[in-house]
Amino acid sequence: MNKDDFKKKILEWLPYIIIIIIVILIRTYLFTPIRVNGTSMYPTLKQNDLMILNKIGLSKGINRWDIVVVKEDNKYIIKRVIALPGESVAYIDGKLYINKKQVDDNYSLSNTKDFNEIYLKDSEYFVMGDNRAVSADSRSIGPVTKEQILGKTHIRFFPFNEIGNVE
Repeated sequence: MNKDDFKKKILEWLPYIIIIIIVILIRTYLFTPIRVNGTSMYPTLKQNDLMILNKIGLSKGINRWDIVVVKEDNKYIIKRVIALPGESVAYIDGKLYINKKQVDDNYSLSNTKDFNEIYLKDSEYFVMGDNRAVSADSRSIGPVTKEQILGKTHIRFFPFNEIGNVE
């Protein structure tokens, strides 16, 4: 193969190489698909739902009630943010308290077992699954740090009959 043929082949393949590079960059830094594993977020999310993980959404901050993907040990878990850095959180008599004030918890599927007040550090978040009875969350793994939060997720793209935003 001479030099001209080689250049021709490279130019022929260049659009495909650029597309592959763009896809890799998008998946690495912007968006990536993620599969729900388990029933800890039921009924909001179900086993095998496919979601879009929005990595750039973190630049706008993490808010109470956001659904986030957390890297915990060597696995990824999907949970809801309940308490923010610097806050305290407790469940007393089946009611949620943030900074000693009762807060409506509209996402809990089941009664949440009481737990004593936990004080979060400046970089910690308290996350819980909506199906509290089966969720392994901050009650068992402890608060999570911002570095552990990979992104927010609120767009379901599978199953097809449930495509759209998730609260």
